[in-house]
Amino acid sequence: MATAKTDRRQRLKYHIRKKVQGTSERPRLTVFRSNTNIYAQIIDDEQGVTLASASSLELGEKKWNTNVEAAQEVGKKIAEKAQSAGVAAVVFDRNGYLYHGKVKALAEGAREGGLKF
Repeated sequence: MATAKTDRRQRLKYHIRKKVQGTSERPRLTVFRSNTNIYAQIIDDEQGVTLASASSLELGEKKWNTNVEAAQEVGKKIAEKAQSAGVAAVVFDRNGYLYHGKVKALAEGAREGGLKF
């Protein structure tokens, strides 16, 4: 069952990546979600470089009641790092995950932090 779930996510991911491309003006904000942590990167696909990254591992001790709260904090952190790197607008790549729960919380946290998408 686990392989069927990951295969489905990979198929969705490829379809999303055909349409979502990060440029120098609007880099791509991509999300990776593991069982315990959530990661976000801002990537310029034209140059092939990561401009900023943040994860729930950087937040230190676990002080949240849910992973959704941690994901929202990661969103705020990636927005802060993006603005220090000179990025104001991004395109959001949900990476095959449903726009719900932790992924949605990260996106909303990034919007609260000042990123536009």
